[in-house]
Amino acid sequence: MSWLRASFRIAPTAAEALADALLERGALAVELADAHEGTPAEHPLFGEPGAEPLPLWSHQLISALFRRDEDPRAVIRAAVAALGLDAEPSVTLQPVAERDWVRATQRQFEPIEIGPRLWIVPSWHAAPDPGAVNLILDPGLAFGTGSHPTTWQCLRWLHANLTSNASVLDYGCGSGVLAIAAKRLGAGLVVAVDIDPAALEAARANAATNTAEVVVASPDAVPARSYDVVVANILAGPLQLLAPLLAGHAAAGGWIVLAGILTGQAAEVAAAYAPWCDLVPVSEKDGWICLAGARKG
Repeated sequence: MSWLRASFRIAPTAAEALADALLERGALAVELADAHEGTPAEHPLFGEPGAEPLPLWSHQLISALFRRDEDPRAVIRAAVAALGLDAEPSVTLQPVAERDWVRATQRQFEPIEIGPRLWIVPSWHAAPDPGAVNLILDPGLAFGTGSHPTTWQCLRWLHANLTSNASVLDYGCGSGVLAIAAKRLGAGLVVAVDIDPAALEAARANAATNTAEVVVASPDAVPARSYDVVVANILAGPLQLLAPLLAGHAAAGGWIVLAGILTGQAAEVAAAYAPWCDLVPVSEKDGWICLAGARKG
């Protein structure tokens, strides 16, 4: 079977309502995007949990997927009329051929070299270096495959700095990749923490796949002790709010490693941790920065 993709521009004030109207009238999927995506005029948007909803792009593109036997223009006309919009948009139709979507998706996830001793390898790939520490990790419901710059930077830090038998707390563990990497790199006690039950389930499953002994727990069940390394790959806002808690888990002289921070947010995050440690940039990639510092005694 093949499909049709209908794309058109719309005022941002009407975009979300129109997307819902299209889905109600038979569209299989609807995507909202910057009409200038891939050009110098593209405008990236970054949001954080708890923040005000972000406005849509000033030049809004809607793409809707339809079955081949549908009339996309008729559906779009009906949706526009139902919302009382003034003008019918100019629609571009493009055929979408049948594909093996599983294989197509898998091809997007190749093995990722973190360092000479550490690789992230999807389960459908052979390990490029069988002698390295190869973490078997597939994309899933929880964040963290090693491909995102923030995860990559934390993994690089662990690869370069983790000492044998160090205790590690991975706060906001997502898929558990940082905790699992720490354990496979020689850490002692490793605890992975998240508020999301799906993340905890993913972390347990991934730890079992990689034969990594990791304690997976919700925040209220974190073992009461200090840790040689506290790593948190979340976002700047939550990291600032969590400063007293994360610093409280770090041993005197232990490391606090933070990521999920845009370069322009580094100073405000560092300021939030200043009473406990002096955070400094240790790496930067694609506009994201990783901060690390030793807990004051």
